[in-house]
Amino acid sequence: MSEWVLGILGGSGLYDMDTLENREWISIETPWGMPSDDILFAELGGVKLRFLPRHGRGHRLSPSDVNYRANIDVLKRAGCTDILSISAVGSLKEEYAPGDFVIVDQFIDRTFKREKSFFGTGLVAHVSTADPVCMRLSGLAGDAAQKAGATIHRGGTYLAMEGPQFSTKAESHMYRAWGCDVIGMTNMPEAKLAREAELPYATMAMVTDYDCWHSDHGNVDVASVIAILMKNADTARAAVRELVGHISKSQRTPSPQGIETSLDVALITSPEARDPELLVKLDAVAGRVLAMK
Repeated sequence: MSEWVLGILGGSGLYDMDTLENREWISIETPWGMPSDDILFAELGGVKLRFLPRHGRGHRLSPSDVNYRANIDVLKRAGCTDILSISAVGSLKEEYAPGDFVIVDQFIDRTFKREKSFFGTGLVAHVSTADPVCMRLSGLAGDAAQKAGATIHRGGTYLAMEGPQFSTKAESHMYRAWGCDVIGMTNMPEAKLAREAELPYATMAMVTDYDCWHSDHGNVDVASVIAILMKNADTARAAVRELVGHISKSQRTPSPQGIETSLDVALITSPEARDPELLVKLDAVAGRVLAMK
């Protein structure tokens, strides 16, 4: 058993968590370039937290410009055992209303401009993302959001689009026909990279709008999104407090899904053919398994 070190990726509207204790913003270098911002090292109720605003403080970065590899790597270097993604999304279902929270359990990745793996030429790896979130952490996040007063939906498919433009009506209707529940621009390749880094990952998605498919609601725009975001951000902070209050009562055990050993059956390149420079870059992400080979 070990202690929990909870990493939090804050999405649109959540750029700081000023109620945390023993706060210190620390800059950490990664071999994958600069992360979105410094890491806020903090504590709450005796639990260690590492907070990273996905878009940077002040929302400097568009979804396509976020360095997802650096963000996951830096959270691993900061000692995180688990990652909670807090993300703004549009709803593709009538019953998922603005202000609701969705605990996502599946993704469809429609992004195309982003680096999606830590691995490649010199060391090839194929991790399973059949079940892309940690069900234990997702369950705890859902319970916490509910205790914080949110209307929650447990389970849902997140369509990750490239952006930064919002959907066309044709796209929005197509994604609904596919059976998607919410749409956003940031959780892919984030979730895939977390799995490569052997970090349990969960998404707490905050609904801000109905995208553009709903005939009774206007097309999504930044002003309407921000109005919902401010309310949702307060609820998200309360949910984090509830989550921390729960996990503070027990020591952490490995994810029941075996996420912390995902790379044991993923590396395919033979040891003698591996690129030494890439191995150096993978010291945090894959150091555990590489030390065994």
